[in-house]
Amino acid sequence: MEKNLWHPVALASAVQTGPVAVTLLEQPLVLWRDADGRVQAWADRCPHRGARLSLGQVQAGRLECPYHGWQFESGGRCVQVPALPDFTPPASHCATAHACREAHGLVWVRLEASGEDPGLPPFEAEADAGLRKMNCGPYDVAASAPRIVENFLDMAHFSFVHEGWLGLRARPEIDAYEVHDTPRGLIATGCKAWQPQSNLHSTAPAQVEYGYEVTDPYCALLTKVPEAGTTAVADAVVDWRESIALYICPVTPETSRVWFRLAVADFESPDEKLAAFQHTIFTQDQPVLESQTPKRLPLDLQAERHAATDRVSVAYRRMLARRGVRFGVI
Repeated sequence: MEKNLWHPVALASAVQTGPVAVTLLEQPLVLWRDADGRVQAWADRCPHRGARLSLGQVQAGRLECPYHGWQFESGGRCVQVPALPDFTPPASHCATAHACREAHGLVWVRLEASGEDPGLPPFEAEADAGLRKMNCGPYDVAASAPRIVENFLDMAHFSFVHEGWLGLRARPEIDAYEVHDTPRGLIATGCKAWQPQSNLHSTAPAQVEYGYEVTDPYCALLTKVPEAGTTAVADAVVDWRESIALYICPVTPETSRVWFRLAVADFESPDEKLAAFQHTIFTQDQPVLESQTPKRLPLDLQAERHAATDRVSVAYRRMLARRGVRFGVI
């Protein structure tokens, strides 16, 4: 079922004049822009002799194979075989094209268009003009996509992995919270954590309320609102909040490429400063994520032990099992 979903594969800004090689669900792909600037996503294999199209170049709005110079236009049709200038390539001489679109500053690909289009994972904050959006990443992580999502949903690690930032060893308590299923995944509400520095502009420790939502097997969102008076930006913004979307490209069952899309009320700080805070937090997570065994997430709830604070991650594992996810799980 994973091939029927939309997955992020690259920053849209990374696909410019030349082809870009990426991997999704163990399948090598090539991304490039046609003469109209539209992103194309194809199997990274020339139908002639199997050379990687990503080693070629874009010529006059066509993708040229590096081996024999065959040229392919938007949609995958071969339109020129240089060694045979009078030859008209038949329809069978085409590259394998996949559904592709741009959104949230990323290129998204759907490998199989079987059945109803599930649509992109929603991000409500995207349409909020009062929040500034930017992407952080990519991060290449030696961990399965489900393990990374579960870490994103987990608050009990704040006091240890992010001590001095999102938590403090002396205050590890996590209060009870609610989890409910949704048509796309699940939502967790009433999640609270005491944090020394909940964001870039924290001026004092705060009790921060989180809301979590899983919108697809490998995509999740969080919103967080600190106590009034503990964030410099919040003092000047009515109904202040920030949202972060986690978008994961499942490269192999045990490796992933990760982006974070920030939606924040801060329109003053440079991109580098906002990205640096998110980078600090995730690079604290990364070595722990990469140390977990098994690397694939166990869906058998008896395979690992659980506590009351794991309610959202248990619900996530049940959601994956219910949806028939097989990539990155055991």
